[in-house]
Amino acid sequence: MGSVKDLSILEKPSVEKFGRARFLFSNRYSVFDWGEMPDHLNHKGESIALLSAYFFEKLAAMGIHSHYLGLIEDGQVKKLSELKHPSNAMEIKLLRVIKPEMKGDQYDYSVYQKEKGGYLIPLEVIYRNYLPPGSSVFKRLQSGELKPHDLGLETMPAANQKLARPIYDVSTKLEITDRYLSWEEAGRISNLSAEEIEEVKKLCAAVNGVITEEFGKQGLVNEDGKIEAGLGYDRKVMLVDVIGTLDECRFSYEGMPVSKEIARIYYRESAWFKAVEEAKKLDRHNWKSLCKCSPEPLPPKLKTLIEQVYCACTNEITRIKWFKNVPPLKEVLRELKREVPD
Repeated sequence: MGSVKDLSILEKPSVEKFGRARFLFSNRYSVFDWGEMPDHLNHKGESIALLSAYFFEKLAAMGIHSHYLGLIEDGQVKKLSELKHPSNAMEIKLLRVIKPEMKGDQYDYSVYQKEKGGYLIPLEVIYRNYLPPGSSVFKRLQSGELKPHDLGLETMPAANQKLARPIYDVSTKLEITDRYLSWEEAGRISNLSAEEIEEVKKLCAAVNGVITEEFGKQGLVNEDGKIEAGLGYDRKVMLVDVIGTLDECRFSYEGMPVSKEIARIYYRESAWFKAVEEAKKLDRHNWKSLCKCSPEPLPPKLKTLIEQVYCACTNEITRIKWFKNVPPLKEVLRELKREVPD
């Protein structure tokens, strides 16, 4: 399936109906589009599955449709409240994934034009409530790809700036390296009408609102995050993939990152990261084969603290002590402040 989770197909989707599958969340993680990093983070898979299930179930109670069916325990599909132990397996309704063709150095999305529904929308939708220092927005502003007025701002933003209203950004999903798009182009390549694009934006706004509220109860700031969507067989937009986790979102507590941004901060000072940046400048499609080195493992103490962040966050947001021997989140973050530079 990918660098951090695997897909087990139980029933393939067709042009007429959903399939059925299971996400198996691993302890792998990825940063900077590299794929699997050298470390595996203990209990990360269960923490991601449980937290995402929590948000899917909360949104379902609000009438928001998704592909979520439940978590797996003892071979049975169960809701979160029915589980006796943490699970890293989630059952979902499965849509078709239609990949654009590569023609020369461009992707051809014409295959979508004949589709009536029942497919993964080939986009990632990003919400931005703040602009943390690592946000890609700053790189795009520096290159001239974005202008401040595109963000609803009169001047260049500062790091950690809170936005007066959220920005909803869109990028490709099925290309080797994500590519930001205008909303007009996003609708065109994915065969969505202007009204359907608005539904995608509304879906992202609803998810943003719920995640912001739930993490806010714990004193955490929801800085930015992403969703993926599908188009049902009735052409209704639905939420897919995973939501509200430390892999999909960036959170902070008193300025301290509470997400895989912790690992990003550590690796930004490495020779490997500099090699990645150079390789991407040379070839945005095949950059990984040009990268001159590979990432080193995390320092053991930092690895343990990142593992504890994932587990403590799931415990405290769901208000269930899934992971018994994990300190409270605030204690873990105080220790992290001593390990990770500002």
